[in-house]
Amino acid sequence: MDIVRIRRELLEYLLELARDFYPNEFAGFLREKDGVFEEVLIAPDPHFGTGSAFFNTWMLPVDDTIKGTVHSHPSPYPWPSKADLHFFSKFGGVHFIIAYPFDETSVRAYSTDGTPVPFEVVE
Repeated sequence: MDIVRIRRELLEYLLELARDFYPNEFAGFLREKDGVFEEVLIAPDPHFGTGSAFFNTWMLPVDDTIKGTVHSHPSPYPWPSKADLHFFSKFGGVHFIIAYPFDETSVRAYSTDGTPVPFEVVE
């Protein structure tokens, strides 16, 4: 997989969301434009807890610009859990995990099978 690109403004917003939801997880879907992740979409009626995030995927719009997901881990471990890998398998693309303390060094990207994927932040 090529290097994944994410807009700095979006990454900063995602880090802020992770801090705001702490100690709960948050989750969202990432929209891509011209090969760069540009926006996050939070599904309607989400349920964010300390160990998981849940939302009804039937409430998501039909949107072919959604190419990835993002969620936070309130722990300092940015590695995908078994539940994360199951979720990844349902939604193709790139999956970002933002771990505590929610700074750029605690962000990781993974492919659908949980393989780490390099990413770069673009202006």
